[in-house]
Amino acid sequence: MEEVRARIRKYALQNAVRYEKSPKADAVLKKLLAEDPELRKAANLLTAVVNEEVQSIESMSTDERLEELTRIAPELLEELMAKEKEAKRAEIGLPELPYARAEKVVMRFAPNPNGPATLGSARGIILNSEYARMYKGTFILRFDDTDPLVKRPLVEAYDWYLEDCVWLQAEPDEVVVASERIDLYYPFAEDLINRGAAYVCFCPAETFKTYKDQKLPCPHRSASIKESREQWEKMLSGAYEEKEAVLRIKTEIENPDPALRDWVAFRILKREHPRVGARYQVWPTLDFESAIEDHLLGITHILRGKDLMKSELKQRYVYDHLGWSYPITLHWGKIKVQEFGKFSTSELRRRIEAGEYEGWDDPRLPTVRALRRRGFKPEAIRKFFVSTSFTETDIAVSMKNLYAENRKMVDAIAPRYFFVHNPVKMRVENGQSFVARALMHPARTEYREIKTGNIVYICGDDFAQLKVGDRIRLKYLCTVEITRTQPLEAKVVRIEPQQAPPEMPVIQWAPSDWIKVLIKRPDESPYRAPGKAPPGLTGARAEPVMGQSPTIDEGMGEPLIATEQGKLVQFERYGFVRIDSVVEKETGAEVVAYFTH
Repeated sequence: MEEVRARIRKYALQNAVRYEKSPKADAVLKKLLAEDPELRKAANLLTAVVNEEVQSIESMSTDERLEELTRIAPELLEELMAKEKEAKRAEIGLPELPYARAEKVVMRFAPNPNGPATLGSARGIILNSEYARMYKGTFILRFDDTDPLVKRPLVEAYDWYLEDCVWLQAEPDEVVVASERIDLYYPFAEDLINRGAAYVCFCPAETFKTYKDQKLPCPHRSASIKESREQWEKMLSGAYEEKEAVLRIKTEIENPDPALRDWVAFRILKREHPRVGARYQVWPTLDFESAIEDHLLGITHILRGKDLMKSELKQRYVYDHLGWSYPITLHWGKIKVQEFGKFSTSELRRRIEAGEYEGWDDPRLPTVRALRRRGFKPEAIRKFFVSTSFTETDIAVSMKNLYAENRKMVDAIAPRYFFVHNPVKMRVENGQSFVARALMHPARTEYREIKTGNIVYICGDDFAQLKVGDRIRLKYLCTVEITRTQPLEAKVVRIEPQQAPPEMPVIQWAPSDWIKVLIKRPDESPYRAPGKAPPGLTGARAEPVMGQSPTIDEGMGEPLIATEQGKLVQFERYGFVRIDSVVEKETGAEVVAYFTH
């Protein structure tokens, strides 16, 4: 009986640790009997013992339960952890990290903040944070911003990245800025010099390349440790100018790969840095800074593009020289989003500064800020990238996949409204003042009222299909028969029933009291026929000017659209949009929306 009692206690502790609450007596008993059916003969006695052990464990703290389970049944704790990981993997869809069972996982995403997060950045943010969450580890956002010249940081981008991480549900546990930690790297450089593993090189770049290509050491490689240390100190004191001296890491000078031969760890850059000003003149290269930071931060696993394999090979020299163990590395291939093609943050920045785009959240750009402004759900973006997981094979994906994920999440909640592009005015001859009672969403019994006189506006595309004698249903309003097309006039045929016959077109419309709506799109509008002027409008009220931009759809909407600022809605027969701003003008409200999909 003592042996059975010990098993009961182990199972009760496992149950308590798994659910982080008092153990369930019935669950413990079922597990025991399933394992040993012969014990069913003593079920009443076992029930009493189970209740005693459960009562004993109820008074223990979470830490005490975990400590005892670790001590008396570590195999059950490992079984529990394996089940949790399996369940998490099934939920997330990510493969297990190698060698992650017996250590606390620490992941990092390390961008250069020369612009905000792009879709490529989102992939790194999401997968690293998912793995940290999966193993209850740590996710670090580290800014590798030690290049004040070629990839000069953008001051605003630091906050933008953090905002995007929070929005993507990947808030970092720690934020590190490399440019503010340069002093931490200098002692490691000195240590390498003292070990004879680094030296100061004065060769011009072209000269060193000649030596390197011939697999010959440069003359400065043989300098004594004392000489190299003195020259390093002169670098730090500002005695040398830019490009006059660099600190190199010693590797095999005959390495088959020229890129790995005595690579540069520090160079002189007497430039203002947007974050730390002129505090430093000797800057680490990305390969050196990243190598040191990964060690200092205790990074256990690195998710890295296969195009950075040489960076790992370079960094391993530093780790070998200093006697460190390199983190586990997993490589992924490039991901190409078909609708955007090849893009770089530097190129996007240049085109924004040239005025080709309105800003980093222009709907045509592949940035997280643009997607957020367009009304995407962060959960959709997370699911989109988790589904791609990672593989060393380059992959191409379409935004249509992201649209599909987002549509699943917004279709059931986005309210419906009428928007009319390329509007054409229609007079209803025997019309009157109408009040349409329109559903806010087809799956809910919630209504909105749309008031109009005997003037309504329909889409130019619908108008192009009409001829005298046709009947159409103005959705939620009435059925009309076309009596004239130039100008467009109709007469009311029927107000009821609300449902039109299957063969009758049902179209959206804008009321006489319309508001102007501009929709910024990421592409050429499919609703504007190239080279064809939209139908003109007449009336006492100022009419919209169409075709203002190849990426703007302009038209009319019902007034209630103006109440949805900051929210995602669906314009019927058009698509999902996010209402970005509402400006009150003398002619009425003007709404600017961003097209989602």
